[in-house]
Amino acid sequence: MRSASTASLDFEAWLDSHDSPDHDRIWLDSTWRAAVRRDLLRWFRRESRDLPWRVESTTYRVWVSEIMLQQTQVATVVDYYHRFMKSFPTVRDLADASEQTVLSHWEGLGYYRRARSLHAAARKIVDEHGGEFPETYPEVLALPGVGRYTAGAILSIACDQRLPILEGNTQRVFSRWVASRAPVTERAATTLLWKIAEAMLPTRDAGSFNQAAMELGALICRPTSPHCTQCPVSKHCQASRLGLQEVIPGKVKKLKYEDRKEYAFVVLDREVAGVATKSRYLIRLLPEGGRWAGLWDFPRTSDQSYRKIEDASRGLSAEIGLPLKVKDKLLTIQHAVTRFKIKLNVYSATCKLPRNTALRVSKPWRLATLEEMKDLPMSVTGRKIADYLARPSSGTESS
Repeated sequence: MRSASTASLDFEAWLDSHDSPDHDRIWLDSTWRAAVRRDLLRWFRRESRDLPWRVESTTYRVWVSEIMLQQTQVATVVDYYHRFMKSFPTVRDLADASEQTVLSHWEGLGYYRRARSLHAAARKIVDEHGGEFPETYPEVLALPGVGRYTAGAILSIACDQRLPILEGNTQRVFSRWVASRAPVTERAATTLLWKIAEAMLPTRDAGSFNQAAMELGALICRPTSPHCTQCPVSKHCQASRLGLQEVIPGKVKKLKYEDRKEYAFVVLDREVAGVATKSRYLIRLLPEGGRWAGLWDFPRTSDQSYRKIEDASRGLSAEIGLPLKVKDKLLTIQHAVTRFKIKLNVYSATCKLPRNTALRVSKPWRLATLEEMKDLPMSVTGRKIADYLARPSSGTESS
């Protein structure tokens, strides 16, 4: 790595060509940086949360935690992490598991591409690195699902390599420290913040500094109503000095959701209808490239919005290759996916299932009991429908 003095000269040169009134150059002051580091690390040693991946910070454990924590809160991740590590204590255990098994451990965390990338990366580590997690930046960056932030987090926390990180919490923290009012999504602001993240790193214990900065953003330097009076570095913060902590960083354009109406159908195997423990329902494995790929769900529309149930049933009948006869409405599920706000109307339906195979229907379709569904990785809506059907009062046995 370059020396701090050389890096500062580089930052000065960069700023000369990217000058902006929206930030303070105080971060180029080595005395200021040292004071911030000292007060932040002192606070972190005293107040850091007791998290399972901090107990034994190996590259594998930190990697799994960082992938889980992407776009997911710590409180949600902890239980998933414990269960995941119990089933897959090593990279080889993860690589040897089936994708369906991995996805079943991920169910409910969302953003399932993370789980598939984690699984693919584990297999790559076994194939190319003998099952040992790599410890060089280019090799870690080459793993599926790993970007600049994740590679820096893994190697700084687990190996004390002097690598910067930048994610949601530290974007906000660094922006406030230097009073940068530019929205963090702007390219110039992102470039500046990466420069600051690198400049702030201590020569040793970079992992603790990175974790402390993230912890500060999570607990104190919150998006709204930050606890400035409790902040260990408030006296160094330029946003606090200027009274700008509520407006920094600049507002990010909110995503506008598009309303959609979709339909799902509960199709019961008529041969065992009326026997709750043996009732089997038509479900399917969702295809690659689509929503919730690799998970199971009840027959449902997802490629477009339908105004009428009749249109939805015709469209799905064509996809299944069997005519659906719609019966009673069971429930409505409202959820959001990417840019869509979806109202999912769930109906019971019947169709003449073929009787010429053991499963009665061919892949990716199958018939499964509610008990069997407990062991299958299911989409959010699929699991909600299964839970509804498991209720004694659902009334589907007569549908």
